[in-house]
Amino acid sequence: MTRSVFDPSFEDLPQVIPIFPLTGVLLLPTGKLPLNIFEPRYLAMVRDALADERRMIGMLQPRVPDPDDNRGAANSEEGEPDLYQTGCAGRITSFSESDDGRYMLTLSGICRFDIAEEMTGKDGYRRVLADYRRFRDDIGDPPEAEIDRDRLLAAVKEYFALQNIEASWDAVLATPNQRLITSLAMTCPFGPNERQALLEAQTLSARADIVVTLLEMALMENGEASDISH
Repeated sequence: MTRSVFDPSFEDLPQVIPIFPLTGVLLLPTGKLPLNIFEPRYLAMVRDALADERRMIGMLQPRVPDPDDNRGAANSEEGEPDLYQTGCAGRITSFSESDDGRYMLTLSGICRFDIAEEMTGKDGYRRVLADYRRFRDDIGDPPEAEIDRDRLLAAVKEYFALQNIEASWDAVLATPNQRLITSLAMTCPFGPNERQALLEAQTLSARADIVVTLLEMALMENGEASDISH
């Protein structure tokens, strides 16, 4: 997928980035995420992001508490939830204000990052030192992924029917692999842990395998997967 000429290069990615922790929400490189911002601290975050020419915000999920999981995540400020270690930085590519004091924006995914350190917060929102090195290949156009497209499309077709999702099948068939996988990963109602696994998949092929597995599991749970070939 061709990137915007306004997207930053790898060297221009911000070291310190404001973050928006949101459970069950996934942003991937090249994906587009609409956001409706109304909390005062996140209104301040958006204003500060817009003041920087790169207009970047990091999307992360809070870690779901698990009494058997002692790994923790990034160091959080007192009273704030622990975070998954990996998120995705996005650039504000559209922005509007509402009469009732909300910001409505679109965040376009640029590059994933690991949290190197949590920084001192600002105006109530959190900031982290971002380490992008593991995901350098997110910048630029990746090679076409090797996926079992027939298996994927079979699962998508049955899943859409199960969920009563209306879609132009001709458009689905014409969608390139990267855009299709990114769209499915971001929009299908997967759980937080599944979304994190999709985010952290190292390659598009690995992400495609996870998407297919999740779709087929959902179909099997509903007794709808008899015709899917494994």
